[in-house]
Amino acid sequence: MVITVEDRPSALLDLLWIREAHGLRPRADGLPPALIDAPAPVIDPTVTAATRSVWEEAWPRIWNAAAACAGVETDPRAFERFRLTESGSVERAEILQRMMGPTWRHEFGDSALDHDSYVAWIRDGMEEHLKKLPRRLEDHPERRDLAALVPAWRAGLTKIVTIPCVGEFAWRVAPNALLMTDATRDDSGAYRRALDSFNRFAR
Repeated sequence: MVITVEDRPSALLDLLWIREAHGLRPRADGLPPALIDAPAPVIDPTVTAATRSVWEEAWPRIWNAAAACAGVETDPRAFERFRLTESGSVERAEILQRMMGPTWRHEFGDSALDHDSYVAWIRDGMEEHLKKLPRRLEDHPERRDLAALVPAWRAGLTKIVTIPCVGEFAWRVAPNALLMTDATRDDSGAYRRALDSFNRFAR
């Protein structure tokens, strides 16, 4: 049994930061809860009400596409194809885009993320993440809740993607993948409920 855990999905972290730092209020089913550690708000006079409206409308679509992509297992052959292409070529750019999947940057550029608040939030988040990593193999959630994980794996689960948002939340983002908050994975009861929700969806 092989389960991949993606616990720092960069495209999703970018989107979560943008939503909160720029005060966006996107609406759609299945959107994640608020971040545990809210970033410093960005005051940017170039971001007008019209810009914010466009961003709010686009955010759920990009989120859903990026979350689905995060659930896809990485094709190791893609790295080899990327390595063999010429630097700066159109072919290399296309391979990289397929590997990375949909991102905010691809659609809107870097301007929304080009702020000190973003750099500080990413840095602090990584430091906190490293502090909380289990030191012993038996302390990993997948070992702790193996009895609940096996039926989900048999139902097709191969990847778990986690995000640093508040509360209990789980959403199936691909036929093989489950997106959840770190809090859900860290809590045995919540994790088992998330895995069971995958099983129910797969039936």
